[in-house]
Amino acid sequence: MKSDQEIKILREGGQKLSLILKKLTKLVKPGVDAEYLDKIAFDLISECGGKPSFLNYQPDFADKPYPNTICVSVNETVVHGIPSKEIVLQEGDLVSLDIGMKYKGLFTDMAVTVGVGKISSQLEKLTKVTRESLNRAIKAAKVGNTLGDIGYAIQNYVEKNGLAIVTSLVGHGVGYAPHEEPAVFNFGTPGRGLKLEPGLVIAIEPMVTFESGAVKEKEDGSFVTINGQVACHFEHTIAITKKGPTVITR
Repeated sequence: MKSDQEIKILREGGQKLSLILKKLTKLVKPGVDAEYLDKIAFDLISECGGKPSFLNYQPDFADKPYPNTICVSVNETVVHGIPSKEIVLQEGDLVSLDIGMKYKGLFTDMAVTVGVGKISSQLEKLTKVTRESLNRAIKAAKVGNTLGDIGYAIQNYVEKNGLAIVTSLVGHGVGYAPHEEPAVFNFGTPGRGLKLEPGLVIAIEPMVTFESGAVKEKEDGSFVTINGQVACHFEHTIAITKKGPTVITR
């Protein structure tokens, strides 16, 4: 649970992070390599007085520290794609940029998925549905509701549109560390789970694909869809307040 003053600092950091990610998305085009995006992200975070929260971070679920500033996950890679010079963006790709920052001692986290050049109508739909599922989850993130209400808002909208939730990867609490309790599932039952109270800060991050949400972890720690189909990922850091959900990273 975060104090009003901590939420104010988180908003300050979150707004800076959002502007950084906006600048990065404008650099996404055919021929750009992922390592270049990572370097720009590091420079922009440093310039605004922050520190990359992913760089050299080793969560409980990882075998080794993460070696980069951002995650660049292309096509079938759902999350934790490690940026390298070898990953060169191609026309028609779908790429998720996931970024976290420590600012004035507190952590924010966000992600967007963007098309590289012109993408297919299928991928346009995948992107729109995933983004809207996050919007619906945010609306459900109000005092008196539960984590189950958030998960249901995502699951119900995604499945109504004929797409599949990646169920084994989740959102999380955030603020004092890059990952905190509680786990924020992208599926759920209304009224079930932890009750939302003022001061709770969580990262909501739907991950959506076609047909099957089954994933596997590769040796480098990235997660890919088992069927090789393209995945999409959006994320915001949200504060639960008496006045309603506040999007920290907007």
